[in-house]
Amino acid sequence: VMKLSAEETTSKAITLGTASAAMIIIGYPGELLRSDDNLNSRWLWWAGAMVPFAYIVQTLLVGLKDATEAETDPRVRGLIKMTQIWTVLSWCTYPVVYLFPMLGITGNDATVAIQLGYSVSDIISKCGVGLLIYQVTMAKSSAEK
Repeated sequence: VMKLSAEETTSKAITLGTASAAMIIIGYPGELLRSDDNLNSRWLWWAGAMVPFAYIVQTLLVGLKDATEAETDPRVRGLIKMTQIWTVLSWCTYPVVYLFPMLGITGNDATVAIQLGYSVSDIISKCGVGLLIYQVTMAKSSAEK
């Protein structure tokens, strides 16, 4: 879809996949910290996980700009841009959910809020963005006919 070379596709897949894994690995220990006496440590894990998160967001919005602009069909280019933006917006819901215990939600309420929050985030980022990717694919397919 992005018309990247095979080498660039492989490179992006490896670097973005590694950054995604690092984000999860760094942030996960903080997920286990929910009591008032260790929320400061949770903030540190959250901040650490935001480093690879910021790299991923930068890559989606800035690093792939040339590839996006190389799309000759304006409709497809617009759909790709919209998909990039919605991907970033949907991913931004996860760090917000992570903050729930630091925002004063405690005990069982925190557990329920986190589970519901991550479920909503998953629906938005997987189903919603998946439908946008489907639209890009359909538009590219029809343009190539």
